[in-house]
Amino acid sequence: MNEEPGLSDQYRMASPWPLFVALGVTLSEVGIIIGIFAIAVGGLLLLGGSVAGILKESGYVEALWGSLVGFGALLLVAGGALFASQVGVDAGVMVDVIANPGDFGPVVPRALAITISGVILVAAGGAGRVLEANAMDA
Repeated sequence: MNEEPGLSDQYRMASPWPLFVALGVTLSEVGIIIGIFAIAVGGLLLLGGSVAGILKESGYVEALWGSLVGFGALLLVAGGALFASQVGVDAGVMVDVIANPGDFGPVVPRALAITISGVILVAAGGAGRVLEANAMDA
């Protein structure tokens, strides 16, 4: 007799990813709206990693790294466009803005948080792809 009726190996177990997606959305919104740089970056990294994990677990993608790079590129373009719309694309001004982002208005630090999150996700996805390929070759 089965001790746990209704449970069997053929049913999928619950996924932890929706909790992390909700937490990532919440943290990134709070960080961006209130203007707390570290929370905004951490929330966006959690959101990007969780979305990539869901896509991998559900079978929509074969490898985690491509979706991580794609989400990071999306953040990089959005944050970079927002940053460029506020500051411009002059290299000298950009260095000054990165050194003191609070001096250039409330939007610039938020745009930097989005852009840096995108850079980190693209770098992590690219590094993961390269390391996985090297592990397969070895």
